[in-house]
Amino acid sequence: MKSVKDIDKNYVMNTYNRYDLEIVEGMGVNCYDVDGKEYIDLSAGIGVNSLGFCEMGWVASVTQQVCKLNHTSNLFYSQPCALLAKALCEKTGYKKVFFSNSGAEANEGAIKLARKYSFDKYGGDRNKVITLVNSFHGRTISTLAATGQDVFHNYFFPFTEGFVYAKANDLQSVEKLADNSVCAIMIELIQGEGGVIALDKEFVKGVAKLCKEKDILFIVDEVQTGVGRTGKFLASEYFNITPDITTLAKGLGGGLPIGAVLAGEKCESVLGFSAHGSTFGGNPIVCAGGNYVLARMDDDFLFSVEQKGEYFKEKLEQIDEIESVSGMGLMMGLKLKTKKSLDVVKEGIKRGVIMLTAKEKVRLLPPLTITYDEIDKAVAIIKSVLND
Repeated sequence: MKSVKDIDKNYVMNTYNRYDLEIVEGMGVNCYDVDGKEYIDLSAGIGVNSLGFCEMGWVASVTQQVCKLNHTSNLFYSQPCALLAKALCEKTGYKKVFFSNSGAEANEGAIKLARKYSFDKYGGDRNKVITLVNSFHGRTISTLAATGQDVFHNYFFPFTEGFVYAKANDLQSVEKLADNSVCAIMIELIQGEGGVIALDKEFVKGVAKLCKEKDILFIVDEVQTGVGRTGKFLASEYFNITPDITTLAKGLGGGLPIGAVLAGEKCESVLGFSAHGSTFGGNPIVCAGGNYVLARMDDDFLFSVEQKGEYFKEKLEQIDEIESVSGMGLMMGLKLKTKKSLDVVKEGIKRGVIMLTAKEKVRLLPPLTITYDEIDKAVAIIKSVLND
């Protein structure tokens, strides 16, 4: 029988530059390849496995739901979906939720919500969305157009119209674009794919104030920063803002595909019957996983994420090759002095630690359940990679 790698190369579209690693099982922060070699996973499936691999309470919740009801369309009610929406609203203060399958779809939903809000109130000419240079919002045609990086704006013409790009941390740049044709401003509070770069708090507060004054909807993309990743359930808590719309995905399902659009009072009723929909959004199995994840996200758990993030950062900053560590909580970007991030990630895999890249930086998104001993073990391996 051919190897999984050979089968994959023959039958799966070559859209991923995969590393030479086949993961076959995992538990907690550790996973194992076909030869039984152990790895410390500091990627969490790019922030998806918020509780690590196969956390037993999560497994039990999902398995119980699998045996009870696997799927029903959104023409009917289901308890897991309703309970997850309730838990999210109570946790965040938002009024309504729309469930999708991914972060890109959540951002698409947020864009539709903003455009309909302005269409209903001001007419069809108020439809532009301001995003930031160096942002990343997804890989659908519209979310690629929303992404403020030229490298993504190729091949798939014509892109969806109506997106303009302001400079991050430059409020005047935003103000110049925020005319009567704009319905929304959409930002990431930490530009993850752009290099794990946190925005300035005063800039974010200025954008929020501008949106309120002009009745422009303020959308915050928390696909990567949300669900406890930074040490708060929402990163917006650090910035003391309440956006009109927040999008979530990644860690919300604990390993299953989900996206969510959280709508505040201003726009909770904009998307009525037939205005939007999703076949798989709110799937009972996925929502069962989400309900378990949310049940774990109490104040003590979130505080532990914040504390472990500070500890991890302090240990990393002691490594000579690391120039600086950006990010918040357990979302970190390592700026290196001389080494290339991709080379470091490849060598890390050889030595038993899985990391990510974000442009020129090494990016770490470990499970939120990582222990201090596991952090120490990971740091020791990273240090050995960087010191050679």
